[in-house]
Amino acid sequence: MIRDATPRDFPTIRAIIRHAFDRADEANLVEGLRADGDVLCEFVAARDVALQGHILYSRLRIERASETIEAAALAPVSVLPHFQRQGLGGDLIRAGNARCAELGCAAIIVLGHAEYYPRFGFSAAAAESFEAPFSGPHFMALELKPGALKAGGRARYAKAFGV
Repeated sequence: MIRDATPRDFPTIRAIIRHAFDRADEANLVEGLRADGDVLCEFVAARDVALQGHILYSRLRIERASETIEAAALAPVSVLPHFQRQGLGGDLIRAGNARCAELGCAAIIVLGHAEYYPRFGFSAAAAESFEAPFSGPHFMALELKPGALKAGGRARYAKAFGV
């Protein structure tokens, strides 16, 4: 079951992220995004009462000379190691991408595995025109509103990213 994360989930979410990444950096990022009010949506994958995975999308602005476009940054997606390779990450991504579309985001940007995220429509080619602290095959974008990414722009991440 995929559902919205609640504050009572936060300690378990931190543990899931730490186990999935084997470090605290991503868990600290999530807590910083929450503290700054930059979370767009946050979901957990749960079976019965046990949480198995988590995903978070934060505010991201794409700035151009004459406009600012509201978008989302996907980071992180985490699944406990025992439950990986069972489709939970994909379920979380599909739910989060759909919510971002409902919220009116023009696009979603992710820095992640170049072989994994294209399954969900992300592409490095779609992100090439951005001025951002990241580049290369792991920096990908997904257009939610047709034409939103064609003119490029500067990707402005939330403060918690530290970039």
